[in-house]
Amino acid sequence: MIRTLSLLTATALLAGCAALNTVTSEVSSYSAWPADRQPGTYAFERLPSQQARAEQQQLLEDSARRAIEGAGFKPAAEGQASEYVVQLGARVSATEAYYDDPFWWRGGLYYHRFARPWPYYGLGLGMGAPTVNYEREVAVLIRDRKSGQPLYETRASSDGSSPGMKSLLPAMFEAAMKDFPAGSVTPRRVTTEITPP
Repeated sequence: MIRTLSLLTATALLAGCAALNTVTSEVSSYSAWPADRQPGTYAFERLPSQQARAEQQQLLEDSARRAIEGAGFKPAAEGQASEYVVQLGARVSATEAYYDDPFWWRGGLYYHRFARPWPYYGLGLGMGAPTVNYEREVAVLIRDRKSGQPLYETRASSDGSSPGMKSLLPAMFEAAMKDFPAGSVTPRRVTTEITPP
């Protein structure tokens, strides 16, 4: 019995650790990729607004590189025109909410719910309980360089209690490119591993 409980506890702890090292994203992809076409050389393309934020854009490119090359693309040699151009985008937005947990009505801890207007929920200790949720999204667009035709567009979004873009970006780009060159307009859940930056 004790051995079984220990085994179940160890399994639960390992599952918890694995969850901390992964991110689950909602992925939508739109594909016009020809069935007989192979990935080739690529280069990142920056919009004027992205050129103005070169350091930020470099972070995106460094984060997406593994996912792009994992799909079969290779960086164009310096001074050579690439077969494809890749545009990247990312955003993070934060929403603050106040959490009203009925647990705190018991055990001597209580909210001064009627003493102060919402959204203040002060405990007997005078603390509030705000939470911040971050919505994160990355996007990839791959175009044919010669014709300018968009061939593949994909987006991955996730949310959580941390903006964590530096650590989450590579995993989210990997999720976005997971099924290249297939398209799936209906969002699908993709779980990828977070690797230290």
